[in-house]
Amino acid sequence: MSDVRLDVGGRTYTVSCADGQEDNVRRLARMVDDKLASMGANLSTNEAKNLLFAALLLADELDEAKEEPSMPPQPVVDTERLAAQLEHIAAALENAASTLEGGAQGS
Repeated sequence: MSDVRLDVGGRTYTVSCADGQEDNVRRLARMVDDKLASMGANLSTNEAKNLLFAALLLADELDEAKEEPSMPPQPVVDTERLAAQLEHIAAALENAASTLEGGAQGS
């Protein structure tokens, strides 16, 4: 276990976390601190109430993100390669048609 010092809402806290998770805990604490800062004039004099409200706002954002359908990434189409393949297919079809026409005329 590691102890990590966090600055949130103008105060310093020391929390314990699993070894190797220190940077992640600091990043999460910055998110809470940023949320508190964004609350601006809505902060009360009660520190616990402010932290709870910031946590509720973050939880609401997380909940909304879970509800939003994730759009699959748009496929990347190589149009030049596709055009070349279509030209190759068209040429093969023309050759096949010519062969069929030539065979029909010879009979």
